[in-house]
Amino acid sequence: MQTVSLSLFRFDGIAARLWVLAQMGAARIAFARMPDVGFWKLCGSGTGEGFRPKPNWGVWAILAAWPDEATARRNVGEAGVYKRWRKRARESWTVYLDPISVRGQWSGKAPFLAELAPEGDERSLAVLTRASLKPSKILRFWNRVPDISSVIGADPNVMFKIGIGELPLLHQVTFSIWPDAGSMAKFARGDGPHGRAICAVREGDWFAEELYARFAVTGSDGQWGGRDPLTKSLNPLNFQPKDAA
Repeated sequence: MQTVSLSLFRFDGIAARLWVLAQMGAARIAFARMPDVGFWKLCGSGTGEGFRPKPNWGVWAILAAWPDEATARRNVGEAGVYKRWRKRARESWTVYLDPISVRGQWSGKAPFLAELAPEGDERSLAVLTRASLKPSKILRFWNRVPDISSVIGADPNVMFKIGIGELPLLHQVTFSIWPDAGSMAKFARGDGPHGRAICAVREGDWFAEELYARFAVTGSDGQWGGRDPLTKSLNPLNFQPKDAA
């Protein structure tokens, strides 16, 4: 089964942040030469909890698809690009994911190969949405996002969330982890800001391209906010980065 890794890195100080900004070019060369990786993306993040159009220069992400979990863990642990990023970062965290449902495209490609989860699967559920916005719809979209973000943060079920993207304003990726499909579906389809935003998107034709994917969470490495967000007894939403807006 294909495994997807999402690796997050937090950089402190001007020198480290300038370094990772330069890596947006250098790391592309490394991934282009990496034999095991399939689809991959280098992403920045937004301020606050990541759901803002203003860039957060301290938090960056690497999303990658691998043929299996063993290959994913080996490359994330040993590949030079990951080792260099971890060495420079104040902290880093990687979550490993099995794709179980995918629809849409990313940069004109189908990035993930989904396989149905086994019956009775009780693993946590991760949800990734990616949208390429039409320029004429940018203001409408970003007027919606703060309401959605505040509701996600207030939801007692969400275990982790972050907003990342390839380009500020135009490309937005939201990623969240939930204890089960029921709690996620209740949030997404309810008569709240998220549900109303979905209706507005469908009626207003906001996106030039979109992708929606669900994953079973298989494990993690490292820490975020000084802890592993997958540990149920922790509340990572209480952690506020120094550069949060």
